[in-house]
Amino acid sequence: MCTSTRPEPAAALLRELAGALDLPEAAAAAVEFVGIQRLPSCFAVSDLAASAVAAACLAVAELVSEVATRPRVRVDMRLASLWFGFSLHPLGWKLPALRDALTGDYPTRDGWIKLHANAPHHRDAVLRLLGCPASREALSRAVASWPAEELEQAVVAAGGCAARLRERARWQRHAQGRAVAREPLVWRGVDGDGRIGDWLPLAERPLAGLRVLDLTRVLAGPVATRFLAGYGAQVLRIDAPDWDEPGAVPEVTAGKRCARLDLRQPRQREVFEALLAQADILVHGLRPGALDGLGLGAQQRRRIRPGLIDVSLDAYGHAGPWAARRGFDSLVQFSCGIAARGMAWRQAGAPVSLPVQALDHATGYLMAAAVVRALTQRLRAGQAWSARVSLARTAELLFAHPGEAADAPFVEAAQAELAQGIEATAWGPARRLHPPAVVAGAPMRWDTPAVALGSAQPQWQAQR
Repeated sequence: MCTSTRPEPAAALLRELAGALDLPEAAAAAVEFVGIQRLPSCFAVSDLAASAVAAACLAVAELVSEVATRPRVRVDMRLASLWFGFSLHPLGWKLPALRDALTGDYPTRDGWIKLHANAPHHRDAVLRLLGCPASREALSRAVASWPAEELEQAVVAAGGCAARLRERARWQRHAQGRAVAREPLVWRGVDGDGRIGDWLPLAERPLAGLRVLDLTRVLAGPVATRFLAGYGAQVLRIDAPDWDEPGAVPEVTAGKRCARLDLRQPRQREVFEALLAQADILVHGLRPGALDGLGLGAQQRRRIRPGLIDVSLDAYGHAGPWAARRGFDSLVQFSCGIAARGMAWRQAGAPVSLPVQALDHATGYLMAAAVVRALTQRLRAGQAWSARVSLARTAELLFAHPGEAADAPFVEAAQAELAQGIEATAWGPARRLHPPAVVAGAPMRWDTPAVALGSAQPQWQAQR
């Protein structure tokens, strides 16, 4: 049983994150880690959780230092680990299912494959390809006759999402694995003049007065914008008319407003462009080229909103043959060697993924940190910044910082770890975990409860 109470792996991870974000080394060293408890895994999952939260909060503290003394940052590792699962605890109702019944791990003729069927069109693509009814049993029989790599390629070509189980060495030899290894953890670039008005942070509510346009889906991007809303930013999330992610929405829409627009329709795209023209920050997680195909490429976005801070997310990295491949946290874990390493550690007969969607959550906090760092640079140098991150590059952190395996049971959230206030979500009353970190003098809090997608009009609210 793992009984370590040392925060060294989290501190080492934070040093790497701070370096990627150009945060002061001395400030990172001063972050206090408490509540040292680790999720069961052969990877340093809880240390990754704590360090990712710490990096985002440290970026907030550095922004505050532009107008006041830099506040202290304290991170609770246990709470950070819980937030990497679910922070929302319903009272008298149940959260919708996070996964479709067909999503999961299937043995093939020569290995394992993960099929991702949470989105209806991805589910339909798999069923059409395999020509079988929508049941686990039928799907298992159909998959069993395929070679894993051949099926992976066929599912992707059919418009679905899949990943064969690869051992770490195989991923490191793969063209995409090599491309990811060459990418920086956070790519950051200057995009010209960034002066927008005379905004300054407030020490107690650092992001108040900023407008964030959110074009992200499950799960990393919504985690990033939830963090930004937690420090006062006005976040407006835009979804397509037919998009839903019922298992995740109650968890990630606190503090936001959510509207729908079909960007393929000229008039609705004009509405989006009008919103973009008044935004300070754009956060997007569409596949590379998607916005370009809508006439909203990087140059067009800069023309519409000079000085825009533009932060984007990709699953498998921004270069290499899979740069445009559809992907999710669980698929990346299968591709890059995480699930195979867990299987070997457990001496199990099936793949063993991480106990939480750590790549999504960690990358989300990294996105949020990149946004806040860009704000600080805009204040200091009057420059507009863009940044890029990916799930696959975040995964490399777990291999670079192995820590020590933890196999002790992780106790679920206690009543004392839930905030006292009732959150009147669109689905019913709930309580949310205490925030995973404290920036002294600037509490992380959400001014509005979680809401359903499409529940608001696509317009900005007047700034207070």
